[in-house]
Amino acid sequence: MSQQSYQDIIHRVERLHRRFLDVLSIELVKMGIEDVNNVQALIAYNIGPDTLTVGELTARGYYLGSNVSYNLKKLVEAEYIVNERSAHDKRSVRVRLSDKGTALRRKMAEMFKRHVDKMGEGGLSDAELTNVENKLANMEQFLTAQLAYAGIAVPRDS
Repeated sequence: MSQQSYQDIIHRVERLHRRFLDVLSIELVKMGIEDVNNVQALIAYNIGPDTLTVGELTARGYYLGSNVSYNLKKLVEAEYIVNERSAHDKRSVRVRLSDKGTALRRKMAEMFKRHVDKMGEGGLSDAELTNVENKLANMEQFLTAQLAYAGIAVPRDS
């Protein structure tokens, strides 16, 4: 692999994520959901059926810590998630989806299914998508190893 190919892949992944967020914004408008933004909807989706601390959500690797707190606050205000104080440690707050958040997650799951179906219609097979995912996982493992080599602890994905 050339240095240019490596850099092109990194940039493409970044653009892919931005493009996905743009598509998600449009999909939210189509669903009539205007009280949360694309990033907040994605956080709600990734909470799923779990009850998590902010640290656990951040450790999943999708978000930066300061952004998570702000976006969780907005999700609470819009009643998509519920905060619960830990019974054992009053400093710890756990979050879970409310009924409204669960409905949002269900709509997003339907959107993802539509997208996957359209990809199949467009000629991207399950095998090709699995191959891309495996290659990106290999690159992620390489970068994680570079961090470990530098002595930087990387949270384990869940």
